[in-house]
Amino acid sequence: MVLLTLILELLIIALVNSNYTGYKVYKVVPDTFEQLKAIDRFHYQPHFDFWQDGTTVGQTNNIMVAPKDQSDFEADLLKNKLNFEISVDDVESFLNQEKQERLMTRTFLSLGQVTFQSYMFYSEHMAYLRRLANDYPQIVTLDKIGESYEGRDLLLIHISSGPSDISKPVIFIDAGIHCREWISPPVALYIIQQLVENPENSYLYQNVDWYILPSLNPDGYEYTQTHNRLWRKNRRLTAGAECYGTDLNRNFDYMWMFDGASQDSCTEIYAGPEAFSEPETQALRNWFLNNTELNIKLYLTFHSYGEMMLYPWGYARVLPENFEELHRVGELAANAIGQATRINSNYLVNSSAILLYPAAGGSDDWVKAIAGVDLAYCVELPDGDAPFFFMLPARQILPVVQETFEGVKAFHSYIEETYWNENL
Repeated sequence: MVLLTLILELLIIALVNSNYTGYKVYKVVPDTFEQLKAIDRFHYQPHFDFWQDGTTVGQTNNIMVAPKDQSDFEADLLKNKLNFEISVDDVESFLNQEKQERLMTRTFLSLGQVTFQSYMFYSEHMAYLRRLANDYPQIVTLDKIGESYEGRDLLLIHISSGPSDISKPVIFIDAGIHCREWISPPVALYIIQQLVENPENSYLYQNVDWYILPSLNPDGYEYTQTHNRLWRKNRRLTAGAECYGTDLNRNFDYMWMFDGASQDSCTEIYAGPEAFSEPETQALRNWFLNNTELNIKLYLTFHSYGEMMLYPWGYARVLPENFEELHRVGELAANAIGQATRINSNYLVNSSAILLYPAAGGSDDWVKAIAGVDLAYCVELPDGDAPFFFMLPARQILPVVQETFEGVKAFHSYIEETYWNENL
């Protein structure tokens, strides 16, 4: 039975059936503001997929382009006097390299086990959470906060030493909102594992409570495992829409559609027909609004890639009132990661729109503005010791999750010292 299960899992990996033969990834660096605007237009056109965004003059853009669009794309670059290089000559070959490594690293997991040597299926994520709740009932509880469009449970794990006479500060973490960013759920799972199963870290939940949602987009994640590795959105087809999926990180109801989002369902940044149109974002919203009594002081949402510690605002290049604190605390976490890294990670810290790009409707903006969490960050994880983009090799999962945990501990130290000790 064990062997049969492993064979079936390997078969699923081998039969992923999207075809990116002939697709190329173009590296384009604008030298002028006019060139930057020329590149930005492609965000809002279907079938152009930005693997890396350069938001200012001199920053790199990596854009995947289908074979049928490459001639026109190159002509447009030439017209705007934009030089380019080819980062990936054939995306299908690039993906096949990752697939071969997955086949080589995939090992059978007993029900409820976790691994950081290979990428797991969503069902394995959930089995691990359920096993922890069963084995560690004194510190772990599970809450089903909703279901995905295709009916998968959205499980939130709560890790705590128990009730307290003093209101404990809370850290909330989610991951996997963009499903092709495979490294983000393992980061969340590693934090959970270290909190629950490593006795040396029990101090981390004595005075601070943790709520962690390892994957907010399970339908998309499973789709990347079985059909299309580069899928980004969820899997709901909006009524009247031409293409499947909404970018869940454009679907939150704060400055929705202000900038950096699209109403074209075939783009990668489709914001949905309205704010909170998707069951996954509704589930997160409802949890926050139904738990206003909690003393939530820190929100972390994990993405990849870029090695950036991003804070609001994302909708525009403006700063929140407490930006100095946001920047200072982000630097604490970034420095902790830098001291621990084995893959030369070097995090930058700034607001999302300034350092990355304007993107209205993001979860971190909503959590800060509407849910009232002062410290909110989007953490863009590394792409490894080479430009692997979203396809971080399985062999680098462990160093990434380990160094990220050091950053999370730095966040915890600040939260505990600032919001627990002040109440004693």
